[in-house]
Amino acid sequence: MTENEAILIELTEEGAYTAVVDAAGTRLDAFWSARLASEDISRAKVRAAIEAGLALVDGEICRKPGLKLRGGEALTLRLPETPSEAKAEDGELKLLYLDGDVLVLNKPAGLTIHPASSQPDGTLVNRLLHHFPDMRAMAGDRPGIVHRLDKDTSGLLLVAQTESARLALAADFAERRVAKTYLALVHGRPERSDGVIELPVGRDPKHPTKMAVVAKGGREAKSSWKLAWTAPDGTASLLEVAIATGRTHQIRVHMAAMGHPIVGDAVYGARQHSDWTRRGGAMARLAKRQMLHAWKLAFSHPGTGEELSFCQPPPADFWRLLLMLGRRCQRVGLVGMPGCGKSSLLAHFAEAGHPTFSADAAVAALYAPGGHGADMLARRFGPEALAADGGVDKAWLLSRMEGSDRFRREVCDLVHPLVKGELVGFLAVHAASRVVFAEVPLLFEAGWLPGEVVDLVVGVRCDPAVRLARLTEKRGWSEELVARMDGWQWPQDRKLTKCRFVVDNAGKPEDLAGAAGRLLAGLTALRRQDARNRLAALVAAGYAPSRPEGEDAP
Repeated sequence: MTENEAILIELTEEGAYTAVVDAAGTRLDAFWSARLASEDISRAKVRAAIEAGLALVDGEICRKPGLKLRGGEALTLRLPETPSEAKAEDGELKLLYLDGDVLVLNKPAGLTIHPASSQPDGTLVNRLLHHFPDMRAMAGDRPGIVHRLDKDTSGLLLVAQTESARLALAADFAERRVAKTYLALVHGRPERSDGVIELPVGRDPKHPTKMAVVAKGGREAKSSWKLAWTAPDGTASLLEVAIATGRTHQIRVHMAAMGHPIVGDAVYGARQHSDWTRRGGAMARLAKRQMLHAWKLAFSHPGTGEELSFCQPPPADFWRLLLMLGRRCQRVGLVGMPGCGKSSLLAHFAEAGHPTFSADAAVAALYAPGGHGADMLARRFGPEALAADGGVDKAWLLSRMEGSDRFRREVCDLVHPLVKGELVGFLAVHAASRVVFAEVPLLFEAGWLPGEVVDLVVGVRCDPAVRLARLTEKRGWSEELVARMDGWQWPQDRKLTKCRFVVDNAGKPEDLAGAAGRLLAGLTALRRQDARNRLAALVAAGYAPSRPEGEDAP
């Protein structure tokens, strides 16, 4: 059959399936069994219903399963309601509400709702029959089930305990009087902050096991979404999605249709899921199922008419993934006067296994033969800016800078953007690291404020006399050159007032090593506090439980 054969198929309030079709030459039982495949209804059951006189063709009873359709008929099929034959099985039920008419539970991901030919046991219905054996008296082979969640979707599920409650709730669902809101973690960031998707959903004509947005033969489907949060790197966003209809895989299909499939959905976001999986690490391990959670549920009690509402935070895999996505690399800048020991402190961080960047090393590479800095200075000031090897003539450059503050500022205006570009590239490469360190002596002087390329700044302090001795003895600088270089920077006290941490480097090398260790511990404490703050924000919004296990894990 083609996608044009079924003009309309729907389930009426009376529990009968109706269709107006253009399926000339198709057997009656073949049509219904194909179109009800998503309901796990076998062809044998369809054939038995037809033979029992439960099928209508243009309003007349038809008991012939093999009847060849002419095309254009109006068809109706009512399936016999028989007590469930599913066996009772012990298993956990996370009940949130229970009375004589209904129960509300928190379904875990990985649990199928009801038995089918492909899975006759190990389902929620099997567990329900164990804990509530009286439910077996209800008609149908899915006792108590009035709506469904996909196997790998977690969250709130409403179940009827009596036949009268089932019929009343089924009518409420049909009339869209039940409010359902989901949390969906999707790839990327939507361009708008909210939206409504009204695209019909039906069986994918190219892939019968999948659903899709279809131009013909689909059923009305409406999803309203609101952007709740986006990861700092823009790789994923959290949406609150309210559905007015409950089509099979509706949210998954609609999210994929707007270009932002659900994280972990290998069916409707195969390419994005493959890219995500290749990244590896904890985030890939957490997203082993579609990150979709039935978050809120509101309905009228079928017995009392009382309005009941529930909100269930998502399970650990969901909120932990949110926490990990919200984590940013801690970017630490190092500043200090010449000779204070910035490079020595940076070396300690490198030895501890953390990525490090040196602005001085970046400038040296830019000034080397063939470097962008050498090329830029030569184009601006002529060939005299270059030494015989094609690199920058540093003696010439220093002499000109000492002789003209205007020249020095112009060189800084040319070179600083190049250094910044190198730093930005370094940060991009190491964006997944917990912490990185960038030694940038002129960070403040260049106007790179905290929050732009670094998140916090560490200042290295040293007594002027100690610095002078280091520079004259180890680098061979004159006192005049030291004074000149100091004059091109902010005074030490002014720098240090802008720093989150200050390291004193006036002592022995082992003292600096100890200070490096204490600083790393302090930075770790800040990261943990940031994780606690982000978790508290998730809890406040209802996106994580108030007392999640292992809340310090991030």
